[in-house]
Amino acid sequence: MVGTTLGDVRRLPREVAIVVGLISGSQFVNHMYLVLLPPILTILSDEFEVSLALLGIALGVQALTNTVFQLPFGYLADHYDRTIALAVSSFLGAIGVLVVAISPSFGWLVVGQAIIGIGVAGHHPAHYPLLTDATPDSIRGRAFSVYNFGGMLGFAAPPVIITAIITFPDLTWRHAIGTVGIVGIVYAVVVTAVFARSLGREITGPNVTDTDQADGILDRVRAELRSLVADSEILIVAVLALVAATANWALSSYTVVFLTETYEIPLEQANLTLTGLFLTGSVGVLASGSLTDRFSPAPVMLVSFVGLTVLVGVIASSLAPAIVAIGLFLAVGAVRSLEGPARDTLTERLSGDGTVGKSFAVVTIGIMLGSTIAPPVFGYLIDQFGVQAAFFAVGAVAAIATAVTVMIALRIDAISDLEPIPLD
Repeated sequence: MVGTTLGDVRRLPREVAIVVGLISGSQFVNHMYLVLLPPILTILSDEFEVSLALLGIALGVQALTNTVFQLPFGYLADHYDRTIALAVSSFLGAIGVLVVAISPSFGWLVVGQAIIGIGVAGHHPAHYPLLTDATPDSIRGRAFSVYNFGGMLGFAAPPVIITAIITFPDLTWRHAIGTVGIVGIVYAVVVTAVFARSLGREITGPNVTDTDQADGILDRVRAELRSLVADSEILIVAVLALVAATANWALSSYTVVFLTETYEIPLEQANLTLTGLFLTGSVGVLASGSLTDRFSPAPVMLVSFVGLTVLVGVIASSLAPAIVAIGLFLAVGAVRSLEGPARDTLTERLSGDGTVGKSFAVVTIGIMLGSTIAPPVFGYLIDQFGVQAAFFAVGAVAAIATAVTVMIALRIDAISDLEPIPLD
């Protein structure tokens, strides 16, 4: 199934392959930025003399600025140019990473996180319209899965990179994060130059007419708000994304803390487990693309959330030996990742003409709100009640995501009518 997905993408026309490949690479870089701090939370806590709850706020600030700038970047992508939106966000994200690397205090660390959030905000509103316009309907789910595969590898990379670099004498977490920032700057130059030279306006250009752009600013704001309220299906998917992201970001942020505190596993091994969680997730997203194209999105999402609820509940009990717990975290990575390509396909099919960028921006707002909530809330729970209680809370949130998915499958007619598109 995974091999079929990658093979289908390799056989695409050159222009389509460029979009899928470089956008997946952009998602790899983008996702590296999102998990720079979780592998070193205990180190940062000691160096800046702050609690996990405060570090959770730093993580949440990144997600908050990401949320605030989703719709502006969505408007830029839908009404003007996707390459410009992608370039601005790519350079800002890399600059934010470099600010984090040189931050002399906790306050500057938060500033760097805020800049990263602004940069990251532009990726989804630019990525998804590019993928949608460049790929045929029959393989779009698999294109989304390759894209999510790049993102999962991006999540997996920082724990390995940071662990490897800080093991060298005289090198610290600052050198590791600075390396990621430099890679980001280089990739921003490459993807902007290639897209500017290789892609036509039918892919990079706006999805709206000149008449739509001629309205005044207030008229456009009112129109955007009216269309947002009218898209009730997209809003419900955004709510689901919020709940799911709360569970997922709690896991991503505090897996290392759980393993080091509950099982006293060394930091290096705990970081490798976090990497493994994302690597199994990369396999899950590739499998999800084929499953979503063959079936409909809702059943794939339901399987993902039921599995996540059960596995996190078992992990939180702390009854399993350490080696089994590590295996359960790896299973969580695969199961929770089934949801991503299915949700992306669902969002794309529910989007009206000229609203793909905005629709994905709205759903991403849900994701980012969950990402904003999870680190400080679960950091506080760990500080006050212990990491085991916090993980039971993660399981409860995953159960809520399961219930929302059932509601989507049963109550939204537009979604229940989304039959799989016949495969070529």
